[in-house]
Amino acid sequence: MEEKEFIQQLLDPKTQNEAFQQLMALYQRPLYSHIRNMVLDHDDANDVLQNTFVKVFQYLKGFKGESKLFSWMYRIATNEAITFLNQKAKRGRMTSAELQTKLVDNLKADNYFDGDEIQIKLQKAILLLPEKQQLVFKMKYFEEIKYEEMSEILGTSVGALKASYHHAVKKIEDYMNKN
Repeated sequence: MEEKEFIQQLLDPKTQNEAFQQLMALYQRPLYSHIRNMVLDHDDANDVLQNTFVKVFQYLKGFKGESKLFSWMYRIATNEAITFLNQKAKRGRMTSAELQTKLVDNLKADNYFDGDEIQIKLQKAILLLPEKQQLVFKMKYFEEIKYEEMSEILGTSVGALKASYHHAVKKIEDYMNKN
């Protein structure tokens, strides 16, 4: 089915529920992965995912089709994850960097994290990156999102994204080789 037709089904009260169930089935796993890469905690990722789908449902009428539905949803998920992390840091009276360090340290105890010491070391290296580089690196490395799609999601030029990724990779390589 073509995306425009699918969006019409999402907007039509007669087909909306079934279409939204399809939308969730299609995008739940990739959105969860994207959010999980940002918030690191399984339970937090589920909460943010739920908030993301609520926002998608709320704002679907305003979706103009200027980007792909997938890109629009990823943008919402990204914003929801960033907002969640900022609020969590504020509630814990800590900086975003302190919160990220705490989240990486908690990975070892997370039943849903199946990584080893190298994965934890990689997460620590990612933490040292500026926020934009972290996001670009995670989207490219873990989710294999193409630069063109990332550009739509983040509203940044492809050239700037490539530069951010290149700088991130270099910094991570340096960290992994030194530590």
